[in-house]
Amino acid sequence: MSQAVRIVSIKEGWVFHKVVTEWRSMICLLALSLGLGLGGAERAAAFGLDDVTVRAQALLKQPYQTPVSNLGPDFRAMQFGDYIKIQPNREEFYWKDLDSPFRLAFYHQGMHFSTPVALNEIVDGKVSSIPYEMKRFDFGGLKLNEEEVKQLGYAGFRIMFPINRADVHDEVMSLLGASYFRVIGKDQVYGLSGRGLAIDSGLPQPEEFPEFREFWIERPKRGEKHMVVYALMDSPRATGAFKLTLAPDQELGAVLDVESRVFLRENVEKLGIAPLTSMFLFGPNQPLKTGNFRPAIHDSNGLAIHTGEDEWIWRPLNNPDEVTVNTYQVENPKGFGLLQRGHAFHQYEDLIDRYDIRPSAWIEPKGEWGPGQVELIEIPTADETNDNIVSFWTPRKQPKPGEMMKHDYRVTWTMDEPGLLPGELAWVKQTRRTDTEIRQNNLIRAFDGTLSLLIDFEGPVLEKLPPGAAVEAVFSASGNGEIIGHELLKHPPIKGWRLILKVKVKDQAEAVNLRAALRSEGKVLSETWSYQIVGHHHAVR
Repeated sequence: MSQAVRIVSIKEGWVFHKVVTEWRSMICLLALSLGLGLGGAERAAAFGLDDVTVRAQALLKQPYQTPVSNLGPDFRAMQFGDYIKIQPNREEFYWKDLDSPFRLAFYHQGMHFSTPVALNEIVDGKVSSIPYEMKRFDFGGLKLNEEEVKQLGYAGFRIMFPINRADVHDEVMSLLGASYFRVIGKDQVYGLSGRGLAIDSGLPQPEEFPEFREFWIERPKRGEKHMVVYALMDSPRATGAFKLTLAPDQELGAVLDVESRVFLRENVEKLGIAPLTSMFLFGPNQPLKTGNFRPAIHDSNGLAIHTGEDEWIWRPLNNPDEVTVNTYQVENPKGFGLLQRGHAFHQYEDLIDRYDIRPSAWIEPKGEWGPGQVELIEIPTADETNDNIVSFWTPRKQPKPGEMMKHDYRVTWTMDEPGLLPGELAWVKQTRRTDTEIRQNNLIRAFDGTLSLLIDFEGPVLEKLPPGAAVEAVFSASGNGEIIGHELLKHPPIKGWRLILKVKVKDQAEAVNLRAALRSEGKVLSETWSYQIVGHHHAVR
């Protein structure tokens, strides 16, 4: 496994993708189109992924059609503050009379959600459309033209499940905007998002956002605690069929199994398979320079990778001055994801946005995906309303237009991040960055002009080490950095170890890549900490 890094300047035409992190299930404030259905007629045979795949292949033979907005003036001019007043009417949840723990609720068109998405229901293998009904919504006192409202439709939908209390149906999955989806489990609130496909992310030219144009939702049978949703994706250069199987109440958290069948209309520069989108503003590894009562603001604080060679990597996230792209060459990845390590309230101190209970998303490929790389894109942001972190796997060899790409994987949405790792490995609990202090002869501390990175490792494997066990740190720095000192200390409060690296950066405008791990008597004890000190350029705002 090798790592490469490059820094890409933001040029004119860069699409800066803004996502509002509202707990009310808002996925994005993104100019997008959601469009025309390709069928709601009843079918005699059982409906499945093959049927959606046939539709995706049929789209390849047609010129791409940009969806046309059907919004009237009230909804077209609507501001975000008014749009979020339109909430589902809890008395009119779809399936409210079914003997099932699941319910459906819907998103209304409005604002940037300018075209309707077609929704269908599958009952006993047969398909029928889900009609738009005003009664499904509480319009929050908004003064709207009723005739205009009746001409509109659904922008997306939510899946409800009694995840926290047996008598309350809470939202556990949201599908709204482009090919975005978010999932939460017990005692969680929405944070990062998944996507069906990413095209040309992190490049100087505009990114393409494929869209879920139509959904087919299987009505759960009595006693079932999972739900199946099929989705048809379309965009100027790709089409696709997806099967999403949601199991919201699992041991580690909520689980979403994804089966994707994607086709390219034409070649693209970069494909992103199983993309995740998140936000990192600041944290202990990159403290905020101005005052803020919160110690950290982020939906995720690191990228984790389980390589095909069985190495585990932890890469803390940055909020850089320029768009930064890191690539990790990984053949047949066993897993990767954007994680929110650390769920103690004191790490965030935010009673409104509750970053402490936002989940991680861990992706486990099914089958062999072949040669490729896990990519991490970090985009500068001045506030938490921007989703500035993107990660995905991209194949080394791009398929020819019309060839089917098949990628199946499981996404676990969890707050039990240690449960993802094998028991014989310690993990990085936190990374802290500071100017290096030295103790002078008069015991007063002073700074010596270098940086220090404090990496705390914890886990049962460290707790169980016999007294006096020889533990050593293995570390390295790229050419622009020099490790001029290190210290490895026992860390009794966490029953682990703290590694302190003293780093001299040669050119402050260039990045430094660092790696470190613990071992004992030749045996690897921990995952590999992989960190980047970003270069200091003029920040993009």
